[in-house]
Amino acid sequence: MIRLAINGAAGRMGRMVIALARDNEDFEVTSAIERDGHADISKDCGTIARVGELGVPIGISAGDFDVMIDFSGPAGLLSALTICVEREKSLVTGTTGIGEEHRNAMLDASGKIGVFAASNFSKGIAALLKTCRELAVSFPGADVEIVEAHHRMKSDAPSGTALSIGKAIASARGHNFDEVALFERRGQIGPRTAKKIGFSSVRGGGIVGDHKVLFALPYETLIIEHRAVSRELFASGAMDAAKFIQGKTGLFGMNDLITS
Repeated sequence: MIRLAINGAAGRMGRMVIALARDNEDFEVTSAIERDGHADISKDCGTIARVGELGVPIGISAGDFDVMIDFSGPAGLLSALTICVEREKSLVTGTTGIGEEHRNAMLDASGKIGVFAASNFSKGIAALLKTCRELAVSFPGADVEIVEAHHRMKSDAPSGTALSIGKAIASARGHNFDEVALFERRGQIGPRTAKKIGFSSVRGGGIVGDHKVLFALPYETLIIEHRAVSRELFASGAMDAAKFIQGKTGLFGMNDLITS
């Protein structure tokens, strides 16, 4: 049985992981963590996840665990990395909206522990990424647009998954992502320039996560689309990653999981 610490336990994804882990004999939630001052501190994590009391109160520090699953935020991710390195435990993180500081911290930590980082824990999205890399090479002249839609409470845009798709396409074409990414259009913008990868974000209601990639050619358009219908998809994927990462050292992602 894998003992889990959930960082960001009171959030949407944290609650979903707790709920799924309760009914999975391979896992036990032994620690639930939230930021200091959070309204749910000291409440039972099972109650917060609406699956009944589990005897694990939400706190600001971790007890014993084998793998930490992090769905907190940029600051919470850095704290999770520190804890896991100190205790020589593995980390699975789905936190998005991160910067270079966080990526460097994960890389440094991966020399000591196993770090599994994914902007999206869907195997379908992993397959979409692979397909987009292939199409980027097969149709180098195609204009690329990435459209993503999420629930009204999501705080970062574009989504981490949309950025991952764009970076995969740019890399496959040998382009610098920061030079080709286009995040805003307004007013008299003029004709589209070559190489650009456009992003559009939609926020509303309870949309779990939709991603659409358009490869637009002069006489045809290829559209690759993925739609998540339940957050259980991402929670289940994170738990699969927790199984995968045990006993490993290094930095891993969804492509490693689907090809293992």
